[in-house]
Amino acid sequence: MRQLWTALRNAGLACSIALVGVSSFQPTTAHAEEQVSLATVAWIGYAPFYIAVEKNMFEKYGVKVALKDFEDPALIPAALQSGGIQGAMYTYDQVINLVANGNAFNVVMPIDYSNGADAVVALKSIKSMADLKGKKVAYPFATCDNLLVAYGLQKSGLTEADIEGLDTTPENVAGALVGGAAAGATYEPNISKILKLDVNGGYHTIYTSASAPGLITDVLYFSKDYISKNPKTIDSIIKGYIDGMTFMKEHPDEAYAIVAKYFSTTVDDVKEQAKGAYNIPVSEMAGYFTPHDDAKSLFTSGKLIADVLVKRGQIKAEPKIEDTFDAKFVSALVAAK
Repeated sequence: MRQLWTALRNAGLACSIALVGVSSFQPTTAHAEEQVSLATVAWIGYAPFYIAVEKNMFEKYGVKVALKDFEDPALIPAALQSGGIQGAMYTYDQVINLVANGNAFNVVMPIDYSNGADAVVALKSIKSMADLKGKKVAYPFATCDNLLVAYGLQKSGLTEADIEGLDTTPENVAGALVGGAAAGATYEPNISKILKLDVNGGYHTIYTSASAPGLITDVLYFSKDYISKNPKTIDSIIKGYIDGMTFMKEHPDEAYAIVAKYFSTTVDDVKEQAKGAYNIPVSEMAGYFTPHDDAKSLFTSGKLIADVLVKRGQIKAEPKIEDTFDAKFVSALVAAK
């Protein structure tokens, strides 16, 4: 789940997104002077947004989009409520947490899911999550990698109470490992850097987000009030994003170069990071708003997330999943095809 944008960008970090358009609002007539600020973090899955901003793809739909990096993703909801930003892209667990605690926010589009780019790395003497019992484990307590640790421990018959958790930032997990932690959870490119460390006998990966596809899903979300008052604006944002996604597919080299510049890293680094995130195609988006067994459904991933958050005491009960999203934008897009 994604943290420390500026620092992460300087460290060459990245993470995911995909957006949809809505025919029921065509033609889009958002005012040309309209400014929209969206919260973001450094994550490869959000690449189509970076491209759309760089190539001025939103402006032809009458909206100027600014991406605002947050060093602490926990500050995003407050910024939304204050009006400092209008929307956000972040992991679905944040929306589950907000709605379960009485806040009115809705997902308007699924973006991507982490498919191995988030992981638990450990000393080579540690073979599995079960071996972490009683050990020091470094990870950010307020991000999706906390969720990955909790879920991985749960699958191994443990809880966070069975380990000595060390709260840190994603890029500082490496330092915590060198300093004596037995394991840590973070995301790319931090993982690759840790695996190259020549200290303490080296490190290896013992659990990744590929073992829980859909658990770490990125979404675009707004307050219900903003959605109600600004459907054309959201439509414009979605259309600009789709253009960015199309550009990425048709001009991959230029697209990766744009993202590399955004993250102050190399094109090769960006390509490598992209392997661990799955951007959701428009053709698959509607499925996230319908119940089915795999985690490519907010109903399934939402329950997984809520179960972990309830056990951790972050929420009292699972919210009604239908209260966490507004599917009309994606539904209208599909209907127009």
